[in-house]
Amino acid sequence: MDKHAGAVSELVDQLGRLPGVGRKSAERLAFHLLRVPEAEAIALADAIRRIRSDIRYCQACFNLCEQELCAICRSDGRDTTRLCVVEQPRDLMSLEQSQAFNGLYHVLLGRIAPLDGIGPDQLTIDALVDRVRDGNFTEIIMATNPNVEGDGTSLYISNVLAEFPVQITRLARGITAGSVLEYANREMIADALVGRQKL
Repeated sequence: MDKHAGAVSELVDQLGRLPGVGRKSAERLAFHLLRVPEAEAIALADAIRRIRSDIRYCQACFNLCEQELCAICRSDGRDTTRLCVVEQPRDLMSLEQSQAFNGLYHVLLGRIAPLDGIGPDQLTIDALVDRVRDGNFTEIIMATNPNVEGDGTSLYISNVLAEFPVQITRLARGITAGSVLEYANREMIADALVGRQKL
């Protein structure tokens, strides 16, 4: 038997469906929303409603936006010869926050994961090929996640793009600045050795 009133119980159930939110956290969030001023709770509800109704994928890169093209694709100040391929819009945001890349992006909206039933045709790879064919890119940077599925996705895409005269690179990996070799795992050390640079 549920110990909360109907509306509270429903809110706890819905909050509990969010990633990383268990039952206790959902209850805390629900009771927090009951305590805040009504305007604040309504603003949250409106923001959720707006994100579902107004947000779409950019027609060029598949980033999240409210217009046909995202702010990055509309910008005149970007390097249009470099294209960075990422799995999700949140990966794009992380790279943008670094302020180290000024090129364009392409969001795959996932990664090839055969065990999860996700194949290349369920990603935006065909649109990527069209962009490379029609664009003036000289470098494609593969910035998929450094795991088996991300590496498999990068390898698949590099094979698909092999016919085009573009350099295909991937993000460097390995030992981070300020770390100690003694505490690095063997995968980090192997990546660092393979991707070593000239001094």
